[in-house]
Amino acid sequence: MVEFHAHRIDAAFHALSDATRRRMLRELSAGERTVGQLAEPHAMSLAAASKHIKVLEGAGLVQREIRGRTHVCRLDPGPLATAHQWLTFYERFWTGSLDALERLLREEDARNAAEGDVKT
Repeated sequence: MVEFHAHRIDAAFHALSDATRRRMLRELSAGERTVGQLAEPHAMSLAAASKHIKVLEGAGLVQREIRGRTHVCRLDPGPLATAHQWLTFYERFWTGSLDALERLLREEDARNAAEGDVKT
């Protein structure tokens, strides 16, 4: 399985656990943004935004480039693919389990309907 990349997955899920960081990633999916542009919609200081960006950088989800006095960030979706691969395993498990449950419930409904027909 994907457990070989456990540290990367842990860092990605930690970064994604915060709504502000998820919104920042969504904004970066449209293209590069400065730290100020990422901070502005959240009404937060540049220092607070920088802390969020450092978490995203630590997870490998964001790359920051310094251009003069401006810090420009861009999305690196690679770690998201690793997290998606991990989630896909469990998606298959739950889909299979829910399909089996649906089948059992349909069989039970059919039996109950047949018993109802016999009683009348």
